[in-house]
Amino acid sequence: MPVSAYLYPWDVDGDPAAADRIAGLGVTEVSLAAAYHAVRAVTPFHPEQRVVTRDAAVYYRPDPDRWRGAQLRPVDPGDGAVGSFERAADALHAAGLRVNAWVVVAHNGRLGAAHPGCAVRNAYGDVYPWALCIGSPEVAGYAATLSAEIAALGCVDAVELEACGWYGYDHGSAHDKTGGIPPGGVPGWLLDACFCPACRAALRDTGLDPEALARAVRAALDAGYQSPAGPAQDGPADEAAQDGRPGDRTPTAGHLTVPADPARSFAAVRAATAGFFLRQVLAAVRAAAPGQDVFLHSHPDQREAGSNPGYDPAVLLGPDGADGMILACPGPAAASAALVRRTAEEAPAGCRIAATFPAVTALGADTSQLAAKAAAVLTAGATDLRLYHAGLASAADHTAMREVAKAT
Repeated sequence: MPVSAYLYPWDVDGDPAAADRIAGLGVTEVSLAAAYHAVRAVTPFHPEQRVVTRDAAVYYRPDPDRWRGAQLRPVDPGDGAVGSFERAADALHAAGLRVNAWVVVAHNGRLGAAHPGCAVRNAYGDVYPWALCIGSPEVAGYAATLSAEIAALGCVDAVELEACGWYGYDHGSAHDKTGGIPPGGVPGWLLDACFCPACRAALRDTGLDPEALARAVRAALDAGYQSPAGPAQDGPADEAAQDGRPGDRTPTAGHLTVPADPARSFAAVRAATAGFFLRQVLAAVRAAAPGQDVFLHSHPDQREAGSNPGYDPAVLLGPDGADGMILACPGPAAASAALVRRTAEEAPAGCRIAATFPAVTALGADTSQLAAKAAAVLTAGATDLRLYHAGLASAADHTAMREVAKAT
């Protein structure tokens, strides 16, 4: 049973005791960040530091020739941190652990701010600099090259891709004042909808009018934001509208709707764009590192956007797809098991499904429930476990992680 713990390179680099400490948790693997978004993190055991602040950057050593002429390129983390991924991976290997390269793909505020034309743009024209638009050819090229280059590193045993799909409104940045979804029952996908030039062209290619669709999206959002009572409906909304999926009725004030046919067509365009993007990335990784396992942080609901973007498990894990799917399981045991069971039922037989548990008390995790959650998801069909995050964890959190690894 593979059990992995997440780490940042700085948790290991410069700490001679770190690799053995992590191996002592009983895990078999480490998911080590090779390319990551902006972060402020604690390092409770490091001999030289306690708080690390980083902008979006890569921690391996990119090949300049591979990136020559590219509009989007990996950014050096500075402070001598370049190459810290390789140094940390070597130390972890020496301690007997496999190393999965953890690659954050489309969540990059540094590149989005520098290249707003490559970022998601909502129906109002607001740019989301934290969210690279996967409909942009430049973003697709960056994602494929980045993932392939990391996968081909000699110190990498497998690669796991996070935010490798649609990224949207709910991103949880530092000092965020936005909230996860719009008010008044308006479905969150409306704020994830991208109308950048590349996405407008894709909509036009399928016969949709991007201006008309953007107007409908703005009207629905304004109904939620501006109506004191929230959106009005002239009858019960269908199940699709209630759970946020583009369906027959999207709740809006004044009986306005996003018509069913354009909404479904829009969802189909986004799914097709995500599928094309993913195929490009996976093909590049397969060519650069034949035979290496590739995992995707994802959700079985195709409407999802963010760190775990939605893909149909039958497609994601089907022919020419990923080798495994990593599910975020922050909820209680029953909810986590239900998500794993749903995914396992929809995925091809024999595919790997990893369940990730928050395991840091300071970040809100109830570590007393970790063993029960592990048992529940394994019964539901999980093949792997991942613990987030060994580098941020206290000694008490490490004890709880040890119990999970021992029980599996």
